[in-house]
Amino acid sequence: MGACPTIETERLLMRPFSDDDLDDYFAMMDSPEVRRWLHTPREFDRDAAWAQMAGLAGHWALRGTGLWALEERATGRFVGRAGLFNPVRVDWPGVEVGWTLDPTFWGNGFATEAGAAARDHAFSELREDRLYSCILTDNHRSQAVALRLGFTLHEERVMAWFPGAPHGIWVGERPEDGNG
Repeated sequence: MGACPTIETERLLMRPFSDDDLDDYFAMMDSPEVRRWLHTPREFDRDAAWAQMAGLAGHWALRGTGLWALEERATGRFVGRAGLFNPVRVDWPGVEVGWTLDPTFWGNGFATEAGAAARDHAFSELREDRLYSCILTDNHRSQAVALRLGFTLHEERVMAWFPGAPHGIWVGERPEDGNG
């Protein structure tokens, strides 16, 4: 399908993952806050983080969508991941705009900035008409990001891949003017 493009926003560089991201990526994924909201398994370790990064990179090649590594342009620091996730899962709704940030960067608007860039890329470059965000029903911070991106709550349901808790399925539609 294609390689991961690089996108620059006002404060972020959205770029492909590299081996150099592993320690920062694992530190983010291993943080108690991220573990809580992603329900990361207890056995998730550095090896699993590397495999996950490799899988995320592979999504670009296989499906033309994927997650970007987020880097703060001013400092070069790893901020997190965000992008367009579309795995092969039984009841997955479609191309998802998703984000996970290192908790030290929460509250700075980076999730909204990266989410908006991903949303716009999906509408303008991938010509998607509808996007989704799958958010745990008690994750109010991520729900606020979805609202800022113009998404609305479509339904709440338990998904087969994660039967332990319901998710809100948020939907964002292509603007009527057809632009991303």
